[in-house]
Amino acid sequence: MKFSVLSLIGHAPHPLNHRLPSPAERFEEVIGTGVVAERLGFDAYAIGERHAGPFLSSSPGVVLGALAARTSTIRLLTGVTVLAILDPVRVAEEFATLDQISGGRVELVVGKGAEAGHFDLFGLDEERQWDLQREKYELLRRLWSEEGVDWAGEFRPALKSTTTLPRPYAGPPRVWHGSATSLESPELAARHGDPLFTANAIQPRAAYARLIGHYRERFEAYGHDPARAHVAAGSGGLLIADSSQQAVERYKELYEARVAQSFRPHLEGRAGYNTPFRTIEEAIADGPQLIGSPQQIIDKILGWHEVYGHDLQSVTVDGFGLDADEQTETLQRFAEEIAPVVRREAPSALWD
Repeated sequence: MKFSVLSLIGHAPHPLNHRLPSPAERFEEVIGTGVVAERLGFDAYAIGERHAGPFLSSSPGVVLGALAARTSTIRLLTGVTVLAILDPVRVAEEFATLDQISGGRVELVVGKGAEAGHFDLFGLDEERQWDLQREKYELLRRLWSEEGVDWAGEFRPALKSTTTLPRPYAGPPRVWHGSATSLESPELAARHGDPLFTANAIQPRAAYARLIGHYRERFEAYGHDPARAHVAAGSGGLLIADSSQQAVERYKELYEARVAQSFRPHLEGRAGYNTPFRTIEEAIADGPQLIGSPQQIIDKILGWHEVYGHDLQSVTVDGFGLDADEQTETLQRFAEEIAPVVRREAPSALWD
């Protein structure tokens, strides 16, 4: 198993003390956590992209560029690049630039995004989101793999003999397809022989297992080698304690206050937006959150692996309001007490 750390750069008041750091403080915290993640041996660090809600992640390429300057080995991922609302020419240019600066450490995770509001913001029809995603992804593939591209589509002006610059560092970066609720992303990933990154963050495990099962079935049906069907899985947050009882005592108020704070009533009933695991006891027992003792977290990740067969596990440490020192402590415990066991029990050749 490989391991990544994800930040969506949330910027909501602390759910208990209501402190709200400045944007500059928040960016420094996120970049500093990436430096810590590299030092602790994590394989990748990912920055999300949001254009609605209390987040500062509208420009993930800029944040990853700052991180590239302060690291040397950790892979730099997006989580996700909201390709459906972006210009593929600009995406090709921006992330090829980052790929050059970082020495070929960039990989994209593309998706249509987890906030309904961004389609209105960019003047796009949410009803066409999957048409937008397909067309724009297929153009991005061509821009990174070909020069002198001639192209015509529905959602942007035609291109004639176009070569985007700079070119990627050493060939097209790997592109994962982010998948949370719909079969559309697994289908697109399978068609092109790309890896799948399942959100695994809010819904019960069976919902994500369905998406991954569809992906693997269609991957082989399209004629691709099943051994290349790489899967990654997210998680709904990481909180480590010495025991389950201690986790409840230490984090119950914090966890449940954050869940209440992040509840979006206008999206109630839509899969993938509001967690059904409202109490910390429910989250520990059945949720996609990684909360509890090191052994409980090991067991949960390996339980996912039995169902998902995934190569990469993503964790999030800044979603519940932990301060920078608590985040570092959590990542260190994960790196020392959890990751070695999971790596041994679920080996992966990804990135070897």
